Amino acid sequence: MSDHASSKAQSPELAAHGAKLKVAVLYGGQSGEHEVSLMSAASVMEALDDRKYEVTPVFISRAGEWAIPLDDLRKFDVVFPVLHGPMGEDGTVQGLLTLIGVPFVGAGVVGSAVGMDKAIFKDVMRAHGLPVAKHIVVRRRQWLSAAEHVASLVTAQIGFPCFVKPANMGSSVGVTKAKDVQQLHVGMAEALKWDRKVLIEQAVPHARELEVSVLGNDELQASVVGEITPSREFYDYAAKYLDKGEAASGLHIPAPIPDALAHRIREMAVEAATLADARGMARVDFLMNGESGEVFINEINTIPGFTDISMYPKLWAASGIPYSQLLDRLIALAMEK
Repeated sequence: MSDHASSKAQSPELAAHGAKLKVAVLYGGQSGEHEVSLMSAASVMEALDDRKYEVTPVFISRAGEWAIPLDDLRKFDVVFPVLHGPMGEDGTVQGLLTLIGVPFVGAGVVGSAVGMDKAIFKDVMRAHGLPVAKHIVVRRRQWLSAAEHVASLVTAQIGFPCFVKPANMGSSVGVTKAKDVQQLHVGMAEALKWDRKVLIEQAVPHARELEVSVLGNDELQASVVGEITPSREFYDYAAKYLDKGEAASGLHIPAPIPDALAHRIREMAVEAATLADARGMARVDFLMNGESGEVFINEINTIPGFTDISMYPKLWAASGIPYSQLLDRLIALAMEK
Protein backbone atom coordinates (compact mmCIF):
# COMPACT_ATOMS: atom_id res chain seq x y z
CA MET A 1 0.00 0.00 0.00
CA SER A 2 1.39 3.39 -0.96
CA ASP A 3 1.06 6.30 1.42
CA HIS A 4 -0.77 8.44 -1.11
CA ALA A 5 -3.03 7.55 -4.00
CA SER A 6 -1.81 8.38 -7.48
CA SER A 7 -3.17 11.66 -8.76
CA LYS A 8 -3.53 10.19 -12.24
CA ALA A 9 -6.75 8.24 -12.52
CA GLN A 10 -6.71 5.19 -14.71
CA SER A 11 -8.99 5.90 -17.67
CA PRO A 12 -11.05 3.03 -19.10
CA GLU A 13 -10.23 2.00 -22.63
CA LEU A 14 -12.83 2.98 -25.14
CA ALA A 15 -14.69 0.26 -26.98
CA ALA A 16 -13.69 -0.71 -30.52
CA HIS A 17 -13.42 2.06 -33.11
CA GLY A 18 -13.42 4.77 -30.43
CA ALA A 19 -17.03 4.21 -29.45
CA LYS A 20 -18.25 5.34 -26.06
CA LEU A 21 -18.54 2.73 -23.33
CA LYS A 22 -22.15 1.83 -22.67
CA VAL A 23 -22.75 2.23 -18.94
CA ALA A 24 -25.92 1.24 -17.11
CA VAL A 25 -26.40 2.98 -13.75
CA LEU A 26 -28.62 0.90 -11.45
CA TYR A 27 -30.39 2.89 -8.75
CA GLY A 28 -33.44 2.97 -6.49
CA GLY A 29 -34.04 -0.52 -5.14
CA GLN A 30 -36.11 -2.18 -2.48
CA SER A 31 -34.16 -1.30 0.66
CA GLY A 32 -34.75 1.36 3.26
CA GLU A 33 -31.95 3.34 1.58
CA HIS A 34 -33.95 3.88 -1.63
CA GLU A 35 -33.93 7.67 -1.31
CA VAL A 36 -30.19 7.77 -0.63
CA SER A 37 -29.64 5.72 -3.79
CA LEU A 38 -31.56 8.29 -5.83
CA MET A 39 -29.30 11.08 -4.55
CA SER A 40 -26.12 9.08 -5.13
CA ALA A 41 -27.12 8.04 -8.65
CA ALA A 42 -28.00 11.60 -9.65
CA SER A 43 -24.49 12.73 -8.66
CA VAL A 44 -22.84 9.82 -10.48
CA MET A 45 -24.77 10.33 -13.71
CA GLU A 46 -24.10 14.05 -13.70
CA ALA A 47 -20.35 13.50 -13.27
CA LEU A 48 -19.83 10.70 -15.83
CA ASP A 49 -18.05 12.22 -18.84
CA ASP A 50 -20.41 12.10 -21.83
CA ARG A 51 -17.39 12.16 -24.16
CA LYS A 52 -16.41 8.72 -22.84
CA TYR A 53 -19.67 7.12 -21.81
CA GLU A 54 -23.15 6.50 -23.12
CA VAL A 55 -25.05 6.42 -19.84
CA THR A 56 -28.41 4.70 -19.38
CA PRO A 57 -30.24 5.10 -16.06
CA VAL A 58 -31.89 1.86 -14.94
CA PHE A 59 -34.38 2.49 -12.15
CA ILE A 60 -35.49 -0.26 -9.76
CA SER A 61 -38.74 0.49 -7.92
CA ARG A 62 -39.40 -0.12 -4.25
CA ALA A 63 -41.44 -3.14 -5.37
CA GLY A 64 -38.45 -4.57 -7.23
CA GLU A 65 -39.63 -3.73 -10.74
CA TRP A 66 -36.81 -2.99 -13.20
CA ALA A 67 -37.09 -0.26 -15.85
CA ILE A 68 -35.68 -2.63 -18.50
CA PRO A 69 -35.81 -6.42 -19.02
CA LEU A 70 -32.97 -8.04 -17.10
CA ASP A 71 -31.60 -9.66 -20.22
CA ASP A 72 -31.06 -6.19 -21.71
CA LEU A 73 -28.23 -5.68 -19.21
CA ARG A 74 -26.10 -7.82 -21.55
CA LYS A 75 -26.13 -4.93 -24.03
CA PHE A 76 -23.95 -2.78 -21.76
CA ASP A 77 -20.17 -2.77 -21.51
CA VAL A 78 -20.31 -2.21 -17.76
CA VAL A 79 -22.92 -1.79 -15.02
CA PHE A 80 -22.50 0.75 -12.22
CA PRO A 81 -24.70 -0.33 -9.26
CA VAL A 82 -25.54 2.66 -7.09
CA LEU A 83 -27.76 0.62 -4.80
CA HIS A 84 -27.45 0.92 -1.05
CA GLY A 85 -28.59 -1.72 1.41
CA PRO A 86 -30.23 -5.15 0.99
CA MET A 87 -31.11 -6.39 -2.52
CA GLY A 88 -28.48 -4.20 -4.10
CA GLU A 89 -25.36 -3.94 -1.96
CA ASP A 90 -25.56 -7.41 -0.41
CA GLY A 91 -24.41 -9.65 -3.26
CA THR A 92 -27.80 -10.33 -4.80
CA VAL A 93 -27.44 -7.95 -7.75
CA GLN A 94 -23.74 -8.80 -7.98
CA GLY A 95 -24.65 -12.47 -8.34
CA LEU A 96 -27.13 -11.65 -11.10
CA LEU A 97 -24.56 -9.62 -13.02
CA THR A 98 -21.95 -12.35 -12.57
CA LEU A 99 -24.35 -14.97 -13.95
CA ILE A 100 -25.13 -12.97 -17.09
CA GLY A 101 -21.47 -12.09 -17.59
CA VAL A 102 -21.58 -8.28 -17.41
CA PRO A 103 -18.69 -6.37 -15.77
CA PHE A 104 -19.79 -4.25 -12.84
CA VAL A 105 -18.35 -1.66 -10.49
CA GLY A 106 -17.61 -2.68 -6.92
CA ALA A 107 -17.19 -5.85 -4.87
CA GLY A 108 -18.29 -9.29 -5.98
CA VAL A 109 -20.78 -11.61 -4.30
CA VAL A 110 -18.66 -12.57 -1.29
CA GLY A 111 -17.35 -9.09 -0.52
CA SER A 112 -20.79 -7.55 -0.90
CA ALA A 113 -22.46 -10.12 1.35
CA VAL A 114 -19.80 -9.92 4.07
CA GLY A 115 -19.83 -6.14 3.96
CA MET A 116 -23.60 -5.93 4.20
CA ASP A 117 -23.93 -8.16 7.27
CA LYS A 118 -22.42 -6.22 10.17
CA ALA A 119 -22.36 -9.28 12.42
CA ILE A 120 -20.51 -11.49 9.95
CA PHE A 121 -18.13 -8.67 9.04
CA LYS A 122 -17.21 -8.19 12.69
CA ASP A 123 -16.70 -11.95 13.10
CA VAL A 124 -14.26 -11.91 10.16
CA MET A 125 -12.38 -8.93 11.61
CA ARG A 126 -12.19 -10.45 15.08
CA ALA A 127 -11.03 -13.82 13.69
CA HIS A 128 -8.03 -12.04 12.17
CA GLY A 129 -7.18 -10.04 15.28
CA LEU A 130 -8.58 -6.68 14.19
CA PRO A 131 -10.30 -4.67 16.94
CA VAL A 132 -14.10 -4.42 17.03
CA ALA A 133 -16.35 -3.14 19.81
CA LYS A 134 -17.93 -5.68 22.15
CA HIS A 135 -21.30 -6.86 20.85
CA ILE A 136 -23.88 -9.63 20.75
CA VAL A 137 -26.24 -10.75 17.97
CA VAL A 138 -29.94 -11.28 18.66
CA ARG A 139 -32.39 -12.88 16.23
CA ARG A 140 -36.09 -12.02 16.01
CA ARG A 141 -37.35 -15.35 17.36
CA GLN A 142 -34.91 -15.16 20.27
CA TRP A 143 -36.14 -11.68 21.19
CA LEU A 144 -39.83 -12.45 20.80
CA SER A 145 -39.59 -15.59 22.91
CA ALA A 146 -37.24 -14.36 25.64
CA ALA A 147 -36.92 -10.57 25.57
CA GLU A 148 -36.30 -10.22 29.31
CA HIS A 149 -33.56 -12.83 29.25
CA VAL A 150 -31.90 -11.10 26.32
CA ALA A 151 -32.19 -7.76 28.10
CA SER A 152 -30.46 -9.23 31.16
CA LEU A 153 -27.65 -10.56 28.93
CA VAL A 154 -27.21 -7.12 27.38
CA THR A 155 -27.12 -5.52 30.82
CA ALA A 156 -24.50 -7.99 32.08
CA GLN A 157 -22.33 -8.41 28.97
CA ILE A 158 -22.64 -5.15 27.01
CA GLY A 159 -23.94 -2.54 29.43
CA PHE A 160 -25.48 0.85 28.72
CA PRO A 161 -25.36 2.94 26.68
CA CYS A 162 -25.34 0.61 23.70
CA PHE A 163 -26.29 0.80 20.03
CA VAL A 164 -29.04 -1.35 18.54
CA LYS A 165 -28.59 -1.94 14.80
CA PRO A 166 -30.22 -4.04 12.08
CA ALA A 167 -27.42 -6.36 10.97
CA ASN A 168 -28.19 -5.82 7.28
CA MET A 169 -28.82 -2.15 6.64
CA GLY A 170 -26.86 1.03 6.06
CA SER A 171 -27.14 4.82 6.28
CA SER A 172 -27.95 4.31 9.99
CA VAL A 173 -31.48 3.23 9.05
CA GLY A 174 -33.09 1.58 12.08
CA VAL A 175 -30.18 2.39 14.42
CA THR A 176 -30.92 3.67 17.93
CA LYS A 177 -28.92 4.36 21.05
CA ALA A 178 -30.25 2.70 24.21
CA LYS A 179 -29.37 4.16 27.60
CA ASP A 180 -31.44 1.71 29.64
CA VAL A 181 -33.53 -1.45 29.33
CA GLN A 182 -36.68 0.46 28.34
CA GLN A 183 -34.85 2.11 25.44
CA LEU A 184 -33.39 -1.28 24.50
CA HIS A 185 -36.94 -2.57 24.00
CA VAL A 186 -37.77 0.44 21.84
CA GLY A 187 -34.59 0.02 19.85
CA MET A 188 -35.19 -3.68 19.26
CA ALA A 189 -38.68 -2.97 17.96
CA GLU A 190 -37.24 -0.45 15.50
CA ALA A 191 -34.33 -2.64 14.35
CA LEU A 192 -36.57 -5.66 13.80
CA LYS A 193 -38.62 -3.65 11.31
CA TRP A 194 -35.60 -3.83 9.01
CA ASP A 195 -33.95 -7.18 9.68
CA ARG A 196 -34.45 -10.48 11.47
CA LYS A 197 -30.97 -10.19 12.97
CA VAL A 198 -29.92 -7.35 15.28
CA LEU A 199 -26.49 -6.27 16.48
CA ILE A 200 -26.33 -4.86 20.02
CA GLU A 201 -23.01 -3.11 20.48
CA GLN A 202 -21.22 -1.43 23.35
CA ALA A 203 -21.01 2.34 22.88
CA VAL A 204 -17.44 3.59 22.55
CA PRO A 205 -16.89 6.39 25.12
CA HIS A 206 -16.71 9.89 23.60
CA ALA A 207 -16.43 8.23 20.20
CA ARG A 208 -14.76 9.99 17.29
CA GLU A 209 -15.98 8.78 13.89
CA LEU A 210 -13.16 8.26 11.39
CA GLU A 211 -13.47 7.04 7.79
CA VAL A 212 -11.13 5.86 5.03
CA SER A 213 -11.92 5.26 1.35
CA VAL A 214 -10.34 2.24 -0.32
CA LEU A 215 -9.85 1.74 -4.05
CA GLY A 216 -8.47 -1.11 -6.16
CA ASN A 217 -8.85 -4.79 -7.05
CA ASP A 218 -5.79 -6.75 -5.95
CA GLU A 219 -3.60 -3.80 -4.96
CA LEU A 220 -5.70 -1.62 -2.69
CA GLN A 221 -5.00 2.03 -1.97
CA ALA A 222 -6.27 4.01 1.00
CA SER A 223 -7.28 7.66 0.99
CA VAL A 224 -6.49 10.17 3.69
CA VAL A 225 -8.43 9.72 6.92
CA GLY A 226 -11.52 11.87 7.44
CA GLU A 227 -13.51 12.62 10.58
CA ILE A 228 -17.21 13.30 11.03
CA THR A 229 -18.55 15.39 13.89
CA PRO A 230 -22.26 14.50 14.01
CA SER A 231 -24.88 17.21 14.29
CA ARG A 232 -26.76 14.96 16.71
CA GLU A 233 -25.85 12.62 19.54
CA PHE A 234 -24.62 10.11 16.96
CA TYR A 235 -24.38 9.95 13.18
CA ASP A 236 -27.94 8.80 12.49
CA TYR A 237 -29.94 9.12 9.25
CA ALA A 238 -31.05 12.68 10.01
CA ALA A 239 -27.50 13.78 10.83
CA LYS A 240 -26.29 12.26 7.55
CA TYR A 241 -28.92 13.46 5.10
CA LEU A 242 -31.47 15.82 6.61
CA ASP A 243 -29.61 18.37 8.72
CA LYS A 244 -28.48 21.26 6.50
CA GLY A 245 -26.65 24.56 6.80
CA GLU A 246 -25.34 25.41 10.24
CA ALA A 247 -27.12 22.33 11.62
CA ALA A 248 -25.25 19.94 9.29
CA SER A 249 -22.69 17.45 10.52
CA GLY A 250 -19.07 18.52 10.17
CA LEU A 251 -16.60 16.83 7.82
CA HIS A 252 -12.88 17.22 8.58
CA ILE A 253 -10.50 16.12 5.82
CA PRO A 254 -7.88 15.19 6.77
CA ALA A 255 -8.86 14.19 10.29
CA PRO A 256 -7.02 16.10 13.03
CA ILE A 257 -5.12 13.09 14.36
CA PRO A 258 -1.38 12.30 14.62
CA ASP A 259 0.30 11.12 11.40
CA ALA A 260 1.34 7.80 12.92
CA LEU A 261 -2.25 7.05 13.95
CA ALA A 262 -3.57 8.05 10.52
CA HIS A 263 -1.04 5.74 8.88
CA ARG A 264 -2.12 2.82 11.10
CA ILE A 265 -5.82 3.46 10.43
CA ARG A 266 -5.18 3.51 6.68
CA GLU A 267 -3.32 0.20 6.97
CA MET A 268 -6.23 -1.29 8.92
CA ALA A 269 -8.69 -0.05 6.28
CA VAL A 270 -6.80 -1.87 3.52
CA GLU A 271 -6.51 -4.99 5.67
CA ALA A 272 -10.24 -4.94 6.47
CA ALA A 273 -11.23 -4.51 2.83
CA THR A 274 -8.83 -7.28 1.79
CA LEU A 275 -10.17 -9.71 4.40
CA ALA A 276 -13.76 -8.93 3.39
CA ASP A 277 -12.80 -9.35 -0.31
CA ALA A 278 -14.20 -5.89 -1.02
CA ARG A 279 -12.65 -5.38 -4.46
CA GLY A 280 -13.18 -2.22 -6.45
CA MET A 281 -14.22 0.20 -3.75
CA ALA A 282 -15.14 0.38 -0.09
CA ARG A 283 -15.39 2.88 2.73
CA VAL A 284 -14.15 1.58 6.06
CA ASP A 285 -15.51 3.28 9.18
CA PHE A 286 -13.76 3.43 12.54
CA LEU A 287 -14.62 4.54 16.06
CA MET A 288 -11.92 5.96 18.30
CA ASN A 289 -12.31 6.07 22.07
CA GLY A 290 -12.02 9.76 22.89
CA GLU A 291 -10.62 8.91 26.33
CA SER A 292 -8.08 6.14 25.66
CA GLY A 293 -7.38 6.64 21.96
CA GLU A 294 -8.24 2.99 21.26
CA VAL A 295 -9.49 2.45 17.68
CA PHE A 296 -12.17 -0.03 16.58
CA ILE A 297 -13.28 -1.04 13.10
CA ASN A 298 -16.99 -0.26 12.96
CA GLU A 299 -18.18 -1.37 9.51
CA ILE A 300 -17.43 -1.45 5.80
CA ASN A 301 -19.58 -0.09 2.97
CA THR A 302 -19.02 -1.73 -0.42
CA ILE A 303 -21.29 0.75 -2.24
CA PRO A 304 -20.69 3.91 -0.21
CA GLY A 305 -22.67 7.08 -0.70
CA PHE A 306 -21.88 9.13 -3.81
CA THR A 307 -23.87 12.28 -3.03
CA ASP A 308 -22.27 15.71 -3.02
CA ILE A 309 -21.81 15.41 0.75
CA SER A 310 -20.60 11.81 0.81
CA MET A 311 -17.25 11.01 2.38
CA TYR A 312 -16.10 8.40 -0.17
CA PRO A 313 -15.59 10.81 -3.09
CA LYS A 314 -14.58 13.68 -0.80
CA LEU A 315 -11.78 11.62 0.72
CA TRP A 316 -10.47 10.69 -2.74
CA ALA A 317 -10.69 14.30 -3.91
CA ALA A 318 -8.51 15.24 -0.94
CA SER A 319 -6.13 12.41 -1.91
CA GLY A 320 -5.67 13.67 -5.46
CA ILE A 321 -8.45 11.94 -7.43
CA PRO A 322 -11.36 14.29 -8.34
CA TYR A 323 -14.91 12.93 -8.58
CA SER A 324 -15.08 12.39 -12.36
CA GLN A 325 -11.64 10.77 -12.44
CA LEU A 326 -12.68 8.54 -9.55
CA LEU A 327 -15.62 7.29 -11.63
CA ASP A 328 -13.22 6.63 -14.51
CA ARG A 329 -11.00 4.63 -12.19
CA LEU A 330 -13.90 2.58 -10.81
CA ILE A 331 -15.13 1.71 -14.30
CA ALA A 332 -11.58 0.75 -15.35
CA LEU A 333 -11.33 -1.55 -12.29
CA ALA A 334 -14.67 -3.15 -13.22
CA MET A 335 -13.44 -3.85 -16.76
CA GLU A 336 -10.16 -5.19 -15.36
CA LYS A 337 -11.99 -7.74 -13.19
